[in-house]
Amino acid sequence: MKHLAVLAALLTPLPALANPDPADWDAVLEQAAGQTVYWNAWGGSTTTNEFIAWVGEQVAAEYGVTLEHVKLTDTADAVTRVLSEKQAGEDDDGAIDMIWINGANFAAMKDAGLLFGPYAEQLPNWALVDVDGKTVQTDFTVPVEGYESPWAMAQVVFVHNTATMPDSLGSMQELQEWAQANPGRFSYPQPPDFLGTTFLKQVIVDILDDPSVLAQPATDANYAEVTAPLWDYLDALTPNLWREGRAYPATGTAMFPLIADGELDLSISFSPGAASTAIANFELPDTVRTFVLEKGTIGNASFVAIPYNSGSKAGAMVVANFLMSPHAQARAQDPAILGYGTVLNMDALSADDRALFDALELGVATLSPAELGAVQAEPHPSWMTRVADDWMTRYGVAQ
Repeated sequence: MKHLAVLAALLTPLPALANPDPADWDAVLEQAAGQTVYWNAWGGSTTTNEFIAWVGEQVAAEYGVTLEHVKLTDTADAVTRVLSEKQAGEDDDGAIDMIWINGANFAAMKDAGLLFGPYAEQLPNWALVDVDGKTVQTDFTVPVEGYESPWAMAQVVFVHNTATMPDSLGSMQELQEWAQANPGRFSYPQPPDFLGTTFLKQVIVDILDDPSVLAQPATDANYAEVTAPLWDYLDALTPNLWREGRAYPATGTAMFPLIADGELDLSISFSPGAASTAIANFELPDTVRTFVLEKGTIGNASFVAIPYNSGSKAGAMVVANFLMSPHAQARAQDPAILGYGTVLNMDALSADDRALFDALELGVATLSPAELGAVQAEPHPSWMTRVADDWMTRYGVAQ
């Protein structure tokens, strides 16, 4: 009987490990050691993939956390996986431990209770984040409330080859006029690619007399009227696009090769340092430069979030905290690595940490913070969900 009791005890499932408390960082570090974190993140960029691999090396060496990059083509796939697990009652040790997430996907997961948190503002490196000067507490107008942590800043820039297009443009109307005079020399990725939908956002933010309406959710009552100028604009622009709008680059990473091959003079990027990085990697000619519009361009933060059913929440928080460290942020801002903007407040850094950033050569095509100018706010996610669907109906082509 004693043997049966021991066997029964061994076969009894262990209780689920309690969620770690981000305020007890020593306990988080202890629990994180030995965990594997499956980070679902966009995998379409070699430089980004290499940076994530470097992050994995660092957290393994310093904290004993193994980081596995699960490469995504569409973040919605990860959201669907977590939702499916929720519906199946798989509330412990889900397949996804961390997601590079933004906008509509974050809003959907937050509303559905699919996220662990709040945790972000209790991470040790949050004290270094520029909460006043960066959009790190809202995500596409949705309050973050600690359910995701920022790790990079992005802002729309237009990338042009000055050898064939010497002048910058000040507005979307000027881009329209330039495209009419230079047909076939501009394109943007096909939505729902995030850079493609970002271009649509930039158009509507720039051409509306009062874009503040976009900060509120779209409604059946106002959607058609507000977006009508966008469709008028695109109707005029599309025939003058690369391949007359009958084909589109599949992703943002497909844009730079078209400039390098001489097929395009102008493209768009959501990373102010991306062109300099591409020049440094011999992917673009050194005649390429960037510009922004007179009224400013859209900007936001990139975030990571932890699903509610991750079995490695402590390890995921360690990775999220490391991503906000001066060491990781300076490496990400280096144009030879990524060229991403930092989420940190330089005044909050030690002299040694500030020196990491001061030593960076941002590159010939990277605008200074002053040159980047005003940052336009992202529309509420509900606008772009509908706009992307309507774009596909009106202009989409089979890939």
